[in-house]
Amino acid sequence: MVVDARNGEVLHARNADTRLHPASLTKMMTLYVAFEAIENGEISLNTPVLISQNAASEPPSKLGLRAGQKIVLRYLIRAAAVKSANDAATAIGEAVAGSESAFTERMNRTARALGMRKSTFRNAHGLTQDGHLSTARDMTVLGRHLFYDYPEYYNLFSRERTDAGLKEVRNTNRRLLSDYPGADGIKTGFTNAAGYNLVASAERGRKRVIATVFGGKSTASRNAQVAELMDMGFSRMRERVAVRKPSKPRYRGGSDRRQIEIAQSRRPRMRPEQVDNLASQIVAAVASAQSTRSRPTQNLEVVTRMASSGGRNWGINVGRYTTRYEAEQILLKTALTEIGTLDEALRKVSSGSAGWEANFVGMTQERAALACRRLQARSMPCTTLGPG
Repeated sequence: MVVDARNGEVLHARNADTRLHPASLTKMMTLYVAFEAIENGEISLNTPVLISQNAASEPPSKLGLRAGQKIVLRYLIRAAAVKSANDAATAIGEAVAGSESAFTERMNRTARALGMRKSTFRNAHGLTQDGHLSTARDMTVLGRHLFYDYPEYYNLFSRERTDAGLKEVRNTNRRLLSDYPGADGIKTGFTNAAGYNLVASAERGRKRVIATVFGGKSTASRNAQVAELMDMGFSRMRERVAVRKPSKPRYRGGSDRRQIEIAQSRRPRMRPEQVDNLASQIVAAVASAQSTRSRPTQNLEVVTRMASSGGRNWGINVGRYTTRYEAEQILLKTALTEIGTLDEALRKVSSGSAGWEANFVGMTQERAALACRRLQARSMPCTTLGPG
């Protein structure tokens, strides 16, 4: 199945409603529920999670967690998203809901709220279990919701490698990410019963597609099928369409049955200022773009944080624009593109005789240089700004 991510239009589908084993595509839902819990203050990215014997005993792929060990939630999220670690996925579920069974109940409630009518989850990791089933259509729906509902976390799925606390891990989807132009996610899955599964997304110019394949015969053949679907999608979709984001389900709260030690560390609320914390700005911008129904404003933490060492008197300029609005939009787009390096930078629009300058400030020299290298590699303008 392949859809236009901008409006959900189905561009091609075959057997999209057949219920099959999702394998580790399941972790997309595990992560979605975790992001929801973080956004709504149930748990923090910095929460130390006490690893249970249940989580530690999960079969590979795994991070190598030990029973009784503590590890902060952000590393578990990275391991589940990038390495597809089963022990990390189970630990996430236990951290959020108190037990894996309570977490799977929440996964199923969330699936219903998202319109995933033919999906039933029995565990947080996706290993084969009776009744643990989904469809290509449902997983495509979930992929759209991950992209639009939690854009501040979506960058996780594009990382070829990441620090997962115990060790650096490599992305199970790295071949498609490196081989297909514009690919930036999302998640692989494999078990003997399921075959080789993949939900993938790619962007070219103003266009974005999401494609899903279940039951591939090998990594190579699955990736080839996905590439063919995405090529088909790009060729069939219109250049310009009105973006219709999926409706984010109303938050219903989580379980109070926590069996972990919680030491939350949340950022204080920021006073309104012209220059604000980037993470708070992204949350506000994403929230304002949602439907008009109200929902609580939360202070999110992002998965990657800027190093705290060094003087923060450097910055970067990402262009000069004719209107303040255009400069602000470019700053937001850039922030979402490179949230890993711009997390705690401050964004600032400055007026001048020639237009509006779009700047990120409050950075170390090293981080400013790194941000420019990464943005320039994406053919985006960037100039470092020194002290003074």
